[in-house]
Amino acid sequence: MVTKKKSGQEEVQAFMQVLDHPLKQEIQRVREIIQDTHPELNEQIKWNAPSYCFRREDCLTFNLHGKGFFRLIFHCGANSKEPKSMRLLVKDKTGLLEWLADDRAMVKFYDMNDVEAKGEKLGDVIQTWLQES
Repeated sequence: MVTKKKSGQEEVQAFMQVLDHPLKQEIQRVREIIQDTHPELNEQIKWNAPSYCFRREDCLTFNLHGKGFFRLIFHCGANSKEPKSMRLLVKDKTGLLEWLADDRAMVKFYDMNDVEAKGEKLGDVIQTWLQES
């Protein structure tokens, strides 16, 4: 009997069903914001968390470790381009991104009020990241 491999989205849905995290509702809401941002984002599990690819390149990954918060990491995947010397990869007009390196940044979320307050800007910064990175 051949078992059909789960799609990335099915894999994430199964992951979310069993996820035991105090901010599970907030994580789900950020997933919805991401999914509404661009139709070409493909969801999967990477590093034991929901992650997203855009045109076959990894670009966003949740980091669910931490007390009282979770992170959304913006990155360029394993095949990242040579970083622009001493310049951040994208211009963040929203002010949401906390830069970890020239080509990697994050946004922290603490509770549902924080998620909703950052929601519109999050969609904007994701669009910018996809266009410029």
